[in-house]
Amino acid sequence: MSRIALNRYSRCLSRLVKPLAPPLFYSSAASNRDGECQTGPPPIRVGLTESAGRAVFATRRIGAGDLIHTAKPVVACPSLASLDSVCYLCLKKLMGSAKFQDRGVSYCSQECQENSKGFYDVETRADWSSFVDYCRTYNFKYPLMVKRLCCMIISGALPADCLDILQPAALSSAMISKIEDGYGLLWNAFRKANFKDDDVAFLTKQWYTAILARIRINAFRIDLVGGSCGEDLLSLAAASVEGEGAVGHAVYMLPSFYNHDCDPNAHIMWLQNADARLNTLRDVEEGEELRICYIDASMGYEARQTILSQGFGFICNCLRCQSGD
Repeated sequence: MSRIALNRYSRCLSRLVKPLAPPLFYSSAASNRDGECQTGPPPIRVGLTESAGRAVFATRRIGAGDLIHTAKPVVACPSLASLDSVCYLCLKKLMGSAKFQDRGVSYCSQECQENSKGFYDVETRADWSSFVDYCRTYNFKYPLMVKRLCCMIISGALPADCLDILQPAALSSAMISKIEDGYGLLWNAFRKANFKDDDVAFLTKQWYTAILARIRINAFRIDLVGGSCGEDLLSLAAASVEGEGAVGHAVYMLPSFYNHDCDPNAHIMWLQNADARLNTLRDVEEGEELRICYIDASMGYEARQTILSQGFGFICNCLRCQSGD
């Protein structure tokens, strides 16, 4: 398998317009391929490009397979199909009886259970059956992330503008119509649960549409590959391509600054949970832009261009696409 084929699920757009978010959502830890930790901040900086807006650049030489940085999600949500098999917070796969249960959901640890208490206390006050049926009927996954985000905002865990830094997707009139249906169901769930007006003042139709547009284009599909930090990068990347089924989706801050390339020099993956790892796929020189692939890079030229144009709103002009490969 070529290195190009090892970058299936990198999914975020980096044409952003505000300063970089505080380091709450990413780790400063970096390491080389032998697992030796590098002290200090990640070896990257965020800068501007003429063609693609914000971008991530190496501040020193980074060796092939080295860990650039890790990233914790701003919001992560399990898929409906994986609710009984993964941790309700971090999306780690649950093994046998080694889990903590609370009001119908399971966690991998007491820490995850405690960290979820704020938003889950909010969530359990409302009846979500109609909203979940709507998501299941249309096979919608991102409205579930908006629901969790709303509960986190009401609990005080996040501000309502926490994702404003992200670029929104362009939505069709048909999609907006379906979005409005979901907004009505979400709003009614909170209203029927007698939440205070001040608690849900942020939840306007405009906010819901805007946040869903941002999640839609910036959410990563989480496919856990297992393994450990010391395992070979290319083997783990191959596992992420060959794995079946996502356990959920998540939105991150720093990874959203990475631009796309059909022959990338960096890769994003998930080992045990929704904490992301950004690694290099080859040697990267100081000042070189770090890029990931938003789609399955093993696809042909026409298929890649179609998906990138329709799904992300741009025509790729990377060196690989210029060659027609």
